[in-house]
Amino acid sequence: MADKRRILLIDNEEGLCRMMEQVLLDNGYLARAYTSPLKAIEEFRPGAWDLLITDIKMPGMSGLEVLQKAKEQEKDIPVIMITAYATVDMSIQALRKGAYDMLTKPFEPEELIYRVKNALQQSRLLEENRELRAELEGKFCFDNIIGASGGLKSVLERVEKVAVRDTSVLITGESGTGKELIAQAIHYNSPRRERRFIAINCGALPETLLESELFGYKKGAFTGAKENRHGLLEAADGGTLFLDEVGNLPMNVQKTLLRFLQEKEFNRLGETTPTRVDVRVLSATNSDLKEAVKSGAFREDLYYRLNVVNIHLPPLRERTDDIPLLAAHFITLQNQKFDTMVKGFDKEAMQALCDCAWPGNIRQLKNVIEACMAMVGEEYISRETLDQFVEIGHEPVGIPPAAATTVGELPFNAALERFEADLLKGLLKKHGGNIDAAAREAGMNMVTIYRKIKKYGLKKDDYL
Repeated sequence: MADKRRILLIDNEEGLCRMMEQVLLDNGYLARAYTSPLKAIEEFRPGAWDLLITDIKMPGMSGLEVLQKAKEQEKDIPVIMITAYATVDMSIQALRKGAYDMLTKPFEPEELIYRVKNALQQSRLLEENRELRAELEGKFCFDNIIGASGGLKSVLERVEKVAVRDTSVLITGESGTGKELIAQAIHYNSPRRERRFIAINCGALPETLLESELFGYKKGAFTGAKENRHGLLEAADGGTLFLDEVGNLPMNVQKTLLRFLQEKEFNRLGETTPTRVDVRVLSATNSDLKEAVKSGAFREDLYYRLNVVNIHLPPLRERTDDIPLLAAHFITLQNQKFDTMVKGFDKEAMQALCDCAWPGNIRQLKNVIEACMAMVGEEYISRETLDQFVEIGHEPVGIPPAAATTVGELPFNAALERFEADLLKGLLKKHGGNIDAAAREAGMNMVTIYRKIKKYGLKKDDYL
């Protein structure tokens, strides 16, 4: 094995020190031994070592002092303590000061190598977690959210302010506008960034499964509950839980969620003892929760608990200045993924992109660009290629002529519903009633399409 990990050894017993050094060298590690803890700490440099192994009882400086001084310079370096007089108090003290493991003398070479491998594996996992965290924080920093329009800038200013305050946020906007991306940006720019971000789509699960997923359950709580299970609230402890399509929460789940937001505790299904966790709740919806409150479909007290701060994302048709920037971003991502060299859209195709109403918003734009790049063989995507995947005429895409001439006479909410219902009928007609195909073009999931068919009372005769 040629691991070449660097290990620093400190033990005033020269014979044991040299033996450990040789064992480690024979197993492919780079090891250096010191019999003087003072000299070892004097020459210790952050980043120079992957593991520190030190005896506890040594003249001049104890192993606990070595541990403390090493951790002051490099807090994440794993440390194995060696002792011939292991006691519970000593072990607790060492672990509290940051030691990874305790090794009791006498020990066999195999035991030493086993403990070293475990410590280095833990160190490697921590490093990978740090790298992943840094990558995520970079991905969701405000500078990496694409757009230069005034509407988006005002949204990001609001997001930046609310990220550092541990309060509930309701993100509203049409499907495909990037609500989850904003929720992730809030989390990764908040004091909770070190802990987990967990998302759940409240419209994608049946009522019984949704409740158990959120709150967990006790063994025997229902048929099939063969063991205790933690829910997503517990999994997100210390971090953030994102409830997408929160308007679809069943009434019984709304009641339990409200109690959690008020008391910071909940009961698992089948359990009477409350569970307390520290979780920030972010939520999102593409429906009008105020109307749902009026109709009794959504609890008013829960609405105000979730909507402490509201962030509304404008649809892409109101951000036409951002379309060239988003298109360039998605093209770059596809070029990197498939090692292609597409430079962009030609002038006519780019104008068509900007003229499109994009009912599926950014998600639809992204899908169309991916489809175009799968078909194009030239440096620039033409209008002809674009027309294969999106219809762009004189009227904005998705608004039937009848609706376009009447929506101005209706109140805003009624006009929006008319537009949505007509758009849905048009998509279903286009795809011969194929809900999956209609959902893909609209940039929605099938559950949302089914829900909207039910909402608007559409019959098969309306689109077949």
